[in-house]
Amino acid sequence: MSHTPFGYRIENGKAVIDKEDAEQIKTLFQSYLSGDSLAEAAKKAGIKAFHSGIGRILRNTRYLGDEFYPAIIDKDTFNIAEAERIMRAERLGRIKKPEQEKKTVYPTAFRVKEGAEEFDDPFAQAEYAYSLIETEVNKNGSK
Repeated sequence: MSHTPFGYRIENGKAVIDKEDAEQIKTLFQSYLSGDSLAEAAKKAGIKAFHSGIGRILRNTRYLGDEFYPAIIDKDTFNIAEAERIMRAERLGRIKKPEQEKKTVYPTAFRVKEGAEEFDDPFAQAEYAYSLIETEVNKNGSK
């Protein structure tokens, strides 16, 4: 198992709730839902962590409980906090929306005249080969 989340400790190979830390987690969620910022909610809960660490605590689904970790936070509180976090991030312009990729149509069909000349200089040969192209596909896909 990797890092044990804040609010739990391992006893005899099983995760158990650390009562003091669990109360701090509950206080953090309640303070955040009452309108406090991440830093202010952490301060009220007595948790010393950076902004990103507090955000990770609020997003950690282990607090809902799973096969290894007992639940500290109920599902409704967790979902409301997540919705609040997303709403605040959108309001502050911190949600990145993927940009639509511009479709570029590259010419793929060519009609080339028959060429018979050969040059020793590769650049001259390439220039000659390009001069033999009669038509190519337009940007919109038509010929």
